Amino acid sequence: MSVTVRVPAKVNVQLAVGAARPDGFHDLANVFLAVDLHDEVTVTPADALRVTCAGPDAAEVPLDRTNLAARAAIALAERYGRTPDVHLHIAKDIPVAGGMAGGSADGAGALLACDTLWGTGASREELLDICAELGSDVPFSLVGGAALGTGRGEQLTPLEVGATFHWVFAMAGRGLSTPAVFREFDRLAEGRDVPEPVASRELLAALAKGDPDALADAVSNDLQPAALSLFPDLAHTLAAGRAAGALAALVSGSGPTTAFLTRDPESARQVARALTASGTCRTVRTATGAAPGATVL
Repeated sequence: MSVTVRVPAKVNVQLAVGAARPDGFHDLANVFLAVDLHDEVTVTPADALRVTCAGPDAAEVPLDRTNLAARAAIALAERYGRTPDVHLHIAKDIPVAGGMAGGSADGAGALLACDTLWGTGASREELLDICAELGSDVPFSLVGGAALGTGRGEQLTPLEVGATFHWVFAMAGRGLSTPAVFREFDRLAEGRDVPEPVASRELLAALAKGDPDALADAVSNDLQPAALSLFPDLAHTLAAGRAAGALAALVSGSGPTTAFLTRDPESARQVARALTASGTCRTVRTATGAAPGATVL
C-alpha cells in the first residue's frame, strides 16, 4: 500500500517583516496565497527511511534526514511511538530554493501521507503543531487557500478569496538562501527603526473582493530589497515583466523566484512569453490561486 499527497506552492502577496527577535527569528505579517504548482509526495512502507526525488531540479534536493519530508516522517513517528520505516518519493514540480515553499510543501505532504498510511488519527491541531516545529511555512502548506501568518509565520488565520488570481512565475538561474536574505535584511535595517509588521487592510479587502487591480496596488515584500541586494539581476526580470503588462511584479518570499500578477489568462500568457524571450530568467510558469492545501489523492 502507498499514499500520495499533492501539495501546493505559495506566493506571498504581502510579507511584512519586523526587527530580529532575541531568538534570531523575525515577527511577520505574511499573507500567503497557495497556487496550483504542486509537488506530490508518495509514502510506501519500507525496511528503513529512504528519500528519493524526481523532476526539475531534483538533483538539488537533499535525500538524507535533513529533508523536510524525512523530518516530518520522523516527527510523526516519534510522537506515536513507531519507527519511520517508509520510502518517501517526491515528484518535484515546485521550484527548488525559489521562495515558493517547495521544501515546506514536501514536509506537509509527507506528514499527511504518513498520518494516512499509519492511521495515527492525529487531529488537525496536532498536525499543525508538528508543521510549526518543522518550519515557519510548513503549516500553510498543509492548509492552503489563503491565510495570514503571524508570529514567525506559523500562526495562521484563514482569509477569504473572492476570485481566481492569475500569476506568472520566473525562475532564476540560481537559488537564494532564506537565512542569507534575512541576514541581509538585518544588515540593511541597521540604525533605523523597523516597524511592527501589520497586514494591509487594503490587501485583505482586495483578496476578499477578488480585485486584481486593487491587489496589485497593495502587494509588498519587505525582503525584496535584501534579495535584490544579494541578486541584483532580479531587477531586470522584474522590469521585463512590468514592461510586458504585469499588474504587479515582486520577489516571491525570500526569492529568487519573481512573481507577476496579471488580469486574466491571456495576460498571463503574454507576460510569460515576454519573460521567456527576455533572457532574464531560466524558466517561466503560469499558475492560478487560491489552490487547496495538502490533499490525499
